[in-house]
Amino acid sequence: MTLEQQIEQFVTRLRQAAGENLDSVILYGSAANQDFVPEFSDINLLCLLKDASFVHLAALHRPIEWWAKQKHVAPLVMTRDELGRSADVFAIEFTDIKRTHRVLFGNDPFPELIIPMHLHRAQLEYELREKTILLRQKLLIAGDNKRHLWELLLDSVSAFGTLFRHALIALGENTPASKREAVERLSQKFGIDPSALLEVLDVRHHQLDRGKLDVQDICRRYLAAVEHVTNRVDAMLDGSQPKS
Repeated sequence: MTLEQQIEQFVTRLRQAAGENLDSVILYGSAANQDFVPEFSDINLLCLLKDASFVHLAALHRPIEWWAKQKHVAPLVMTRDELGRSADVFAIEFTDIKRTHRVLFGNDPFPELIIPMHLHRAQLEYELREKTILLRQKLLIAGDNKRHLWELLLDSVSAFGTLFRHALIALGENTPASKREAVERLSQKFGIDPSALLEVLDVRHHQLDRGKLDVQDICRRYLAAVEHVTNRVDAMLDGSQPKS
């Protein structure tokens, strides 16, 4: 069964289990754009229900169980009202979904969704700072274990690529088409070396053999790049609006 067939069958099972309570099913994330890598990427689905109480969630157990057996993560479940009320705390996530998604069933709520971009900036600062600190913590744990270092780089590069794209959005730039373009454009804007992130992206997409690379040198350049971007974005966004 192909991935597309799995998705179609899952939506059919959801519709049968949920009945009239199912409002929409939306595919988002890398599976809806050019950044999808089967080895690393999840199939991200958002299910909008009219009622998300326990009884209605329990009714979806069988299709969710089937989906999990296909080795996919469970969908996010919200009501349409929750979606609108959550735009202030999920500004980055909803900006991405609004930009690139595919409606698999029901109506599309995203064209009308209003995302407060001043809160997008606050979330961006937080996410960049948090992920840079977590990167340092995990580098300490990995030590000189090359396999663990590669796992850390390959797991984190997608998130940093997303945040680099949102940094460009927050700075008033046009939205990059891919994480690679986001890394290249933001690095040019700030005058930093993007080579480590680009190499990790190439390894992730099977375009570069990691066995030929010095992972510790890549870690050094990778950490320096994300630290520089984090500090520059923080300073630029802090200076662009008054603090309350």
